Amino acid sequence: MADATTSPYLVLARKYRPQDFTTLVGQDAMVQTLGNAFAQNRIHHAFILTGVRGVGKTTTARILARAFNYEDASGPHPTLDLSVEGEHCRAIIEGRHVDVIEMDAASNTGIGDIREIIDSVKYAPSSAPYKVYVIDEVHMLSTAAFNGLLKTLEEPPPYVKFIFATTEIRKVPVTILSRCMRFDLRRITPEIMSAYLESILSQEGISFEPEALAMIVRAGEGSARDNLSLLDQAIAHGNGTVTAATVKAMLGLGDRARIIDLFEELMGGRIGEAIETMRSLYDMGADPQTLVADLADFTHLVTRIKVVPAAADDVSLTPDERTRGADLAGKLPMRALTRAWQILFKGYDEVARANNGLQAAEMALIRLAYAADLPSPDDLIAKLANQPAPAAGQQSMMPMPRGPSGGSSGASSAMRVEQPRPIDTEAIASQPAVPQAQVQPALATVASYKELIALAGAKRDVLVKLALEGSMRPVSFEQGRIEVALVDGTDPGIIATLSARLQKWTGERWLVMVSTKPPEGLTVRQETEQRTQAHHAAAHEDPLVKAILETFPGAKVVNVKVRDDAAVVDDVPPPPVEEDDDE
Repeated sequence: MADATTSPYLVLARKYRPQDFTTLVGQDAMVQTLGNAFAQNRIHHAFILTGVRGVGKTTTARILARAFNYEDASGPHPTLDLSVEGEHCRAIIEGRHVDVIEMDAASNTGIGDIREIIDSVKYAPSSAPYKVYVIDEVHMLSTAAFNGLLKTLEEPPPYVKFIFATTEIRKVPVTILSRCMRFDLRRITPEIMSAYLESILSQEGISFEPEALAMIVRAGEGSARDNLSLLDQAIAHGNGTVTAATVKAMLGLGDRARIIDLFEELMGGRIGEAIETMRSLYDMGADPQTLVADLADFTHLVTRIKVVPAAADDVSLTPDERTRGADLAGKLPMRALTRAWQILFKGYDEVARANNGLQAAEMALIRLAYAADLPSPDDLIAKLANQPAPAAGQQSMMPMPRGPSGGSSGASSAMRVEQPRPIDTEAIASQPAVPQAQVQPALATVASYKELIALAGAKRDVLVKLALEGSMRPVSFEQGRIEVALVDGTDPGIIATLSARLQKWTGERWLVMVSTKPPEGLTVRQETEQRTQAHHAAAHEDPLVKAILETFPGAKVVNVKVRDDAAVVDDVPPPPVEEDDDE
């Protein structure tokens, strides 16, 4: 009890903070680069460290300050071998060395703070070989502060080193970046982080469950500090042990196995079972938004395993995620997975904005379950053509087994199995041969200039359609031969493009010529605009329209339709009539 009173508890993030490069976790590339620089005595005077929170930027800066100022019995000599503490090491580790100045740019943003650094740079270090300035969150400095630092940063005295750390590298001016050696500290991989947490728990003598560590590693997102903070919290929450149940309760997570059950129920169209599972997880304390996020996370996992099967070997995955995820990746088609991702992604925002998160989450799941029952485009085409479903080698529907609370037995499921069907060679041989002409794509016929414009629109060739409407005037048109006049400024290359498109669409060679006669008449677009203006003028002369415009001052006629079934003048849907609220 006395020891506990005299020695206050030190959080794991501080207790196990790396003191040298051998204990720095997950930054081997940076350590190798620095080692080469120190070995060749090519040590830069300014460094900038960037990365997400908790990956070790400030820790690396302090270790570098030790390396610069390392001094032993043989004298001062910069080195990365810090296994034996030097003369200045302990004071630097404890943050009390007079020649290692740490400044937080978040609270010291102005030019006055930087001016103090510029003035102190003139004086040599009092005891250490180098005077080291560590500026954390350097992107928070003002523009004036950055400008004031430029000259000193470019040509500092030989006894000065600068180390900057930031999580927002894009906010740092390029003039500062160009004067620094940059190191991007990476997120720590799940494999390295899991081993790191296991070693800490072993040193602390605390028992744990591998599934619980996997949850912590996933929630920590590659940040050593976040992982250690979560581990501290899990130890306290579990009363000295780290179990999957306590970590789930602590993080507000649903049971990963139940999440997979919920996913299978949704993709199988069993909406009744899915709603019951959702309610059960909610009653156990899981947050609705977290449940939707977990479903999206598992959808991404299944999709990733489908594309990269080796992704199932990720150590941060639970055994259920690893085995059942791989099984689902083999059964579900890519279109069902991408559709599920889109619905869940939108549903997540809906749950965040809703007054009742559970209701919004249930509506998102209902939408997903019914979307999962939608037939594939191949099935729709086959049904519309009154033909059998896709044959061997294509995706076929396989309904998932439905429980007593599931959806209607007649609905088809989105759970598909991609497997070949046996081929009946005798039946194929007995079928009559299909002439080659029947399997060729249907070719179009063009009998007029307007039909040519319609064909370009049907083919979705915007370039040709716009040119036919606005850049050409038809002079003559007959089968296989077109003569047009080009509007001033039109690219002559459109003629060759039109000829090639016509041959592709009709299967015949077409001669497209540019007329040598002076251009006469209007383009199709000009004719359309002229008709539109005439219709508008006629509409304004109508007594009923005049009465409406007089009754509603500020109202305008924005679109006119002809009385019969002819095409609408404007191609776009008519906007609503604008009315002025003024009396």
